[in-house]
Amino acid sequence: MKDWNELLEALHSALIDEVNDRFPRQKPVLHLPLRKAGFELPSGDISGFMSCAVSLGQEGGKGVVLDVNNGDAANALIDEIVAQHGALHVLVNNAGIAGPFPATFETETVEQWQRILSINVQGVFLGCKHAVPAMRRSGGGSIVNTSSLAAFLGTPDLSAYGASKGAVRQFTKTVAIDCARKGYKVRCNSVHPGKIATPMLTSIFDQYKQREAAGGTDPRPKERRIPLGEEGTPDDVANLIAFLASDEARYITATEIVVDGGLTAFMP
Repeated sequence: MKDWNELLEALHSALIDEVNDRFPRQKPVLHLPLRKAGFELPSGDISGFMSCAVSLGQEGGKGVVLDVNNGDAANALIDEIVAQHGALHVLVNNAGIAGPFPATFETETVEQWQRILSINVQGVFLGCKHAVPAMRRSGGGSIVNTSSLAAFLGTPDLSAYGASKGAVRQFTKTVAIDCARKGYKVRCNSVHPGKIATPMLTSIFDQYKQREAAGGTDPRPKERRIPLGEEGTPDDVANLIAFLASDEARYITATEIVVDGGLTAFMP
């Protein structure tokens, strides 16, 4: 691949994960080529996933529903991709659920904690574990793990979610340095979205508003604003991921990049 635009036109080997609260153990894994970027992954139910798979097929790609915590299934899928396309160069771990809201460390149940970390952290671990050997045999590659601003900040209302995203941030660096020191030619970086217009975040902020309207305490500063003046879109995150996956980012590894409209740099 020569440049970023070429990646958008023909990303010939990729895994893109998406998961949601309603079906936490099932999510589409998309391996492409895509003639264009910007597929909208469903976030509601399994029928939406299957619709997405059909759309991908019409664009020359393929959609598969996969249990992210099944290492054997992930390994088998990677083997299938390599057999069909000859190589694997890109892995995007985008799995994530927030869990119940609010859920402080005092109210979080062990079952909720384990479920969230199983999807948000173990899914990333298994993706990296099984993809890196295939990338090595393919001559190198790029892994992009989706974390969150929660990796940098305290999240008292989402204790397990915050812990899981902090783990993804640290594990990304571990994978990156390990691969670099061993000469694998596999890069690994994390992306940290801020307030992005997705169903999961919209639900969280709606619950903040409901709690405030009911006379509860909203811990967020009343006047806090995103410096760029608007929330982000999934495309804003996808464009960064596409860049990090491309050869244009060949000297970028073991780092985290925030996509938040300047929010974390602003003191209200």
